[in-house]
Amino acid sequence: MAIPPLHQRLDNYSVLRPLDERDAQEIFELVERNRPHLRAWLPWLDVTRTADDERVFLRSLAAQYASNNSFSCAILYKGKIAGTVSYHPINWSNRKVELGYWLAEEFQGKGLMTRACQAMITYAFHTMKLNKVEIRCATENVRSRAIPERLGFKEEGLIRQAEWLYDHYVDLVVYGLLASEWPPK
Repeated sequence: MAIPPLHQRLDNYSVLRPLDERDAQEIFELVERNRPHLRAWLPWLDVTRTADDERVFLRSLAAQYASNNSFSCAILYKGKIAGTVSYHPINWSNRKVELGYWLAEEFQGKGLMTRACQAMITYAFHTMKLNKVEIRCATENVRSRAIPERLGFKEEGLIRQAEWLYDHYVDLVVYGLLASEWPPK
């Protein structure tokens, strides 16, 4: 099944749309301004040192999208990129996907990520006909964990020392949501 592009208004100020290679400079500048904030939880910052690094990454996302393995969106707030939300990877044989996301510090507290994840979850279940969406968060990343908890995900377990974060391992909590549980009652 080819993944149709997702372009959706989330509210009066925010939009979810596919990432594009032309977003490289804006995303890089956003990452640069938020590097200390993002470094607390995201392991990829050291490989994103220039706008060209970001451009190469966006090209790799486009190739994954073309091969039906992934799908990534920019979250725009008042016309500016505020963060991203992605399916990675899509497991078609088991009809499930992992949802990953990040949001710049200045855009937090507006409900943007919750609305973006709602749209991606609805899309996964209704358009892509998947059965399960998973989210993995570092145990101590309270803000990130609040998203699946708010959206009705079930805590399914803990993966110990699952991710290397520059100089230490972090444990990840696994959350799961089934198509039959969406939307929450």
